[in-house]
Amino acid sequence: MEHVYTGKTKDVYALEDGNYLLKFKDDVTGEDGKFDPGANTVGLTIEGAGKAGLRLTKFFFEILREKNIPTHYIDANIEQATMTVKPATVFGNGIEVICRYRAVGSFLRRYGMYATEGQPLDGFVEVTLKDDIRQDPPISEDALHMLGILSRDEYKVLKGLTKEIGNIIKEELAKKGIDLYDIKFEFGRVGEDAHVALIDEISGGNMRAYKDGEYIEPLELERLMLLE
Repeated sequence: MEHVYTGKTKDVYALEDGNYLLKFKDDVTGEDGKFDPGANTVGLTIEGAGKAGLRLTKFFFEILREKNIPTHYIDANIEQATMTVKPATVFGNGIEVICRYRAVGSFLRRYGMYATEGQPLDGFVEVTLKDDIRQDPPISEDALHMLGILSRDEYKVLKGLTKEIGNIIKEELAKKGIDLYDIKFEFGRVGEDAHVALIDEISGGNMRAYKDGEYIEPLELERLMLLE
């Protein structure tokens, strides 16, 4: 097993069979000691966050597998905080796709002249570049195509999958009386046919979820979803 990449919240190892192992860490994104799923820096370490994130990721990825939605997921080992995944090629140097149901976070900071906090957004899909230096700038479909990051056909698939997956997760959370405000996904090309598939994770560290109007921290979200 060869260590190939150190990420903000996970380390990546190459396995001898061609697959990869993701090791979940207790680091979460944010600034000044405050959690923020939209941040591009590690803001704090929360004991147990890695395993909690993996439990939710396993839960959601296995629901998606049952629904035949393409992902890189193979299996997970909760005790070791690891997930085995298929190899994937990211788009360009990596993109993030946000599905927004409420106006909060960076959306509100950018468009506050027109948007009010918490207003419904009906699953608005937004793509940003993974570029820490430039604060993960949003990018349009035209620019993605023009710059050769992904094709228009791939964008259409990516957008459709984002809304489909986002709605599935939103419905699962709603079963526990939890409201999904926004969620961040990563996609890549997987398999010999290089089809668009969900990669990375689906956890409390990737979303903003609220119950009775109060924000739910990542560990509490895992407890509400899986332990009650």
